[in-house]
Amino acid sequence: MTKSPKIQHMKKAIVLFVTVCFAHLYTSAQISAVTSKGDEVTLYTNGTWKYTNKVDTAIEITTNKTPFKKPATATFDVKSNITPEVTIAINPKKWDFKKSDAGAASEFNFDLKAKDAYGMIITERIQIPLLTLKEVALKNARGVSPDMEVVKNEYRTVNGRKMLYMEMEGSIEGVELTYFCYYYSYDSGSIQFLTYTSKQLAKEYKADMEDLLNGLVVTK
Repeated sequence: MTKSPKIQHMKKAIVLFVTVCFAHLYTSAQISAVTSKGDEVTLYTNGTWKYTNKVDTAIEITTNKTPFKKPATATFDVKSNITPEVTIAINPKKWDFKKSDAGAASEFNFDLKAKDAYGMIITERIQIPLLTLKEVALKNARGVSPDMEVVKNEYRTVNGRKMLYMEMEGSIEGVELTYFCYYYSYDSGSIQFLTYTSKQLAKEYKADMEDLLNGLVVTK
């Protein structure tokens, strides 16, 4: 089924937004400042502000004791070239994937076939503590979407590895988006694995997006 030009334009806008949000980049739409008490804050052009260096502790990180495993339908392995121990097992009947262009933040992008849900994986060879990885991703996202908030986070055991799961919601130019993400760090690198769609479609596509996330396997 061919998508309309309007849907294709929306897809490009969402992919661009997510790439900018979760890369280690900052936008000119924000200014750093220091308060009289020495706290660093980020000022946004819409008049809002947030602490820059303070950890977001609004939502407690719980531990989900249910083990998560790759689905039996995930029969095709997408292997990372940056972190060779990392494989993403996907269901090829549901998900398309594409290697990102040189210089892009993500290594691979994923597309739920004939649907409006997407994914991307950012692999780095630098080990970054999980909570730091979370804060960097959240701070960068808020640089583009100041209303970005964590709705849920918990530790999960995914294919034998302890990962941080996070759900977030934010908007850009009036489009409300929902994210389901995994973060993982080990001695050979760090991983941000994100899936996303519009907030109105999140419930419909959540199972498919979590199946994609649960295909993340680290062999080392």
